[in-house]
Amino acid sequence: MDTKERKDKTKKETKESRSQEFIHRLQTMHELRSSGTEPYPNDFRPKDTAKECVSNFDSLPKEELEARKESVKIAGRVVALRRFGKAAFAHLQDRTGKLQAYFKRDVLSEDEWALFKKIDVGDIMGISGTLFRTKTDELTVEAKELRLLTKGLSPLPEKWHGLQNVESRYRQRYLDLLVNPEVRDVFKKRTEIIRLIREFLNERDYVEVETPMMHHIPGGAAARPFKTHHNALGSDLYLRIAPELYLKRLVIGGIERVFEVNRNFRNEGVSTRHNPEFTMLEFYEAYATYEDLMTLTEELVCSLVQALHKSKKLTYQGTELDFTAPWPRITVKEAILMHNSEASEAIFTDKELALEYLAKVNPSLATGGEDLSFGKIILEIFEATAEDKFIQPTFITQYPLEVSPLSRKNAEDETLVDRFELIVNGFEIANAFSELNDPVDQRERFLEQTKERVAGDEEAQMMDEDFLTALEYGMPPTAGEGIGIDRLVMLLTDSPSIRDVILFPLLKQRTKEVREDEAENKTKEEV
Repeated sequence: MDTKERKDKTKKETKESRSQEFIHRLQTMHELRSSGTEPYPNDFRPKDTAKECVSNFDSLPKEELEARKESVKIAGRVVALRRFGKAAFAHLQDRTGKLQAYFKRDVLSEDEWALFKKIDVGDIMGISGTLFRTKTDELTVEAKELRLLTKGLSPLPEKWHGLQNVESRYRQRYLDLLVNPEVRDVFKKRTEIIRLIREFLNERDYVEVETPMMHHIPGGAAARPFKTHHNALGSDLYLRIAPELYLKRLVIGGIERVFEVNRNFRNEGVSTRHNPEFTMLEFYEAYATYEDLMTLTEELVCSLVQALHKSKKLTYQGTELDFTAPWPRITVKEAILMHNSEASEAIFTDKELALEYLAKVNPSLATGGEDLSFGKIILEIFEATAEDKFIQPTFITQYPLEVSPLSRKNAEDETLVDRFELIVNGFEIANAFSELNDPVDQRERFLEQTKERVAGDEEAQMMDEDFLTALEYGMPPTAGEGIGIDRLVMLLTDSPSIRDVILFPLLKQRTKEVREDEAENKTKEEV
């Protein structure tokens, strides 16, 4: 029997075993209900948590703990169960952690012991009892009363194997969270990170807002949008690719410091750094420049690293990253020359030479590259040869005008804009610029984008007359920034993939899996 046959046999046996276990548990549930025991009650109210029990009493010596006879009332899922005839141990897991429980036949009532015999790993139960220490000195609650609160019909993954398959973890995140404590920790940290970001901006007089997620005209980023249709309005709409143009409207309206933690949707590929649905922080500050935001970004990110790691340094996938400010500020041109010893400065003034060099470093653009603007060629060279070389936090500045349709022109070189991207570990974390507030210039930029869109660039931005009208009323000089929350959380939690920090990442539907699930559900219905 070869390896594939063994795997297929094991998979089949596992599936059959789980199916038999389901049938057994379903029968137990019906037996409980027939005997007058409701398997899904909602009248038990725990007074204590596992963490509180450990924090308050784990430091007490065995004799003192037994003398105090501390009573607790907890509820949780049974994640481990060991039976010894007339006694048993179980581990109950609640939102705060795990606590061992001890069950003894001559302590519980006859009905309670009969009920306990029907308890399975995965069930949720509530118990009342007193704390003591076992012979191995483990803090334990001896159950005086117990209630079944939820009968679990499907068995949890095996104790020692857990839920290891990466795709299964993403598709069944609820099981991933149940059996992998480190996963729960990542998402708790994500919540903490967002809370700290809000506090940071609130302390600086920023106002948090909510802007539309369905747009008549997608804008604010170079991205292909998702399209839908509103029946009552009889019009097509697009899911938000960025909130930028709405947040700028608010700056025009007098909310001079504004931010939003928002969900964006971009019809793009998936990778370890890309998910079609993702979270961004965008904020705008009147009377500020992109240089002011570099300083603000250093302060924000450093405060997050310090709060989570008690240091300005952290290790990401084996590489130590030092977030101590100030971070290097390097232009796109300098970055290209730094990592392309064969490149000459002539590629920044001669489009043909730049195109030739691009074809050399990115052969996939050897044909078709001639349709790119000069600025797009330079950006492609940067992304192909230099971007992933910047591991420590680095601000890359002075991007080409053609790839920055919403940015203010650089005062010294109008082919460039006042913009930066924050690169860490070789990928973009933040994008910011001094905003373009000249409505005439903005209209011209939109017109150029429209031409590119007609030429086939589906990511080019559309003409937005309503935004131009708002801009004509006057927007103060402003700087704005977007920070990818998911990528930031990846760095701060040492997570290798963006899917590890999104609770429910978008996955391709597996037709075969759906058929198997339908067959299994049919079996369950027959039972």
